[in-house]
Amino acid sequence: MAATLGRICGSKLLKSAPALNLQQANNLSTTKTWTNGQKKLFATIGALTGGVGALIYALEQSVEASGTEVHPPKMPWSHSGIIASLDHTSVRRGYEVYKQVCSACHSMQYIAYRNLIGVSHTEAEAKAEAAAITVRDGPDDSGEYYNRPGKLSDYFPSPYPNEEAARAANNGAYPPDLSYIVSARKGGEDYIFSLLTGYFDPPAGVALRDGQYYNPYFPGGAISMAQVLYNEVIEYEDGTPPTASQLAKDVSTFLKWTSEPEHDVRKQMLIKTVGLMTILTILAYYIKRHKWSTLKSRKIFFVPKKD
Repeated sequence: MAATLGRICGSKLLKSAPALNLQQANNLSTTKTWTNGQKKLFATIGALTGGVGALIYALEQSVEASGTEVHPPKMPWSHSGIIASLDHTSVRRGYEVYKQVCSACHSMQYIAYRNLIGVSHTEAEAKAEAAAITVRDGPDDSGEYYNRPGKLSDYFPSPYPNEEAARAANNGAYPPDLSYIVSARKGGEDYIFSLLTGYFDPPAGVALRDGQYYNPYFPGGAISMAQVLYNEVIEYEDGTPPTASQLAKDVSTFLKWTSEPEHDVRKQMLIKTVGLMTILTILAYYIKRHKWSTLKSRKIFFVPKKD
């Protein structure tokens, strides 16, 4: 046994390999060594990315939790589906609410009477609505301005001649234009509906100035617009019961349409696009499976000509 071990040791089979020094280990390593400039560059990019992400998160949180207003609940609107259209009877009733209630203070300078055609009114009805207003036009051939009945191309009239007159009539508050109010407010039509139906007595500790009212859905809670929608404040042409919630729902739907006049057309295009793409996809699969498969799987042989 001792002789066997001696022969193994003599043949150097049990000798260990010499240890590698640090320089040799670095040469054998596959890890890329970064220079100081590269390290600083990547550290700077990482810090900027983290800072931008933190800033975006902070801004989003500040928007979500700014002030003390109550966020409006999500309402089950009939047009909220992917391919659901607006309720055009509700749009027509909402126009009645705007005309008889809201137009006393709020303008709608980007909506013309011609826009009502095919949406809530016929052409004859839209012409009658336009003819009910008086428009200052001119100058004529003699250089004088004159008043004329409205036309389809005229826009909804403003209740005030300028912003200063509007502020003077509303204790310094300027009633916003309602043309795109749904798109301009976070919450959209949910916010409009909640605001119109959300007037309450101010809680303890909330002080309101003269001409202000408490509405928890308005930023800060103090709003200069008084509650304008009550049960039976107007009468609908179609006989729908004019409750306060019905009035708010209809005018919110109307303002949704004014903010997105292309709403129904956009969803119609979605239906057409999905249908067309489905047909083209089936046709492409058929061609790929039954036509191109024979061409892609064919084999070409060279058969030499025999002498």
